[in-house]
Amino acid sequence: MTNSLTTPRLVALFFCGWLVLNFPLLGLWDVDASVFGLPLLPTALMLLWALLIVALAWLMERHSDADAKD
Repeated sequence: MTNSLTTPRLVALFFCGWLVLNFPLLGLWDVDASVFGLPLLPTALMLLWALLIVALAWLMERHSDADAKD
C-alpha cells in the first residue's frame, strides 16, 4: 500500500524549493559578506540546494520503508 501523503509532501517540497531559490528571498543573501572566506550568496545557494536534496532523499526513503513493511 502506498503512502497517500507522499505526493502532497513532494509537491510542498517543490514549492518550498522554488520559493527559497527565487528572487525575493534569494535577495536576502545578496550582501557583501563571506563565510569562511567564501562569498555568502553562492555558499547559501549550495547549502539550500543540498538541504532540498536531503529532504527529498528523506521523503523517498521514508516512502520506500513504508512499502517494505506492507
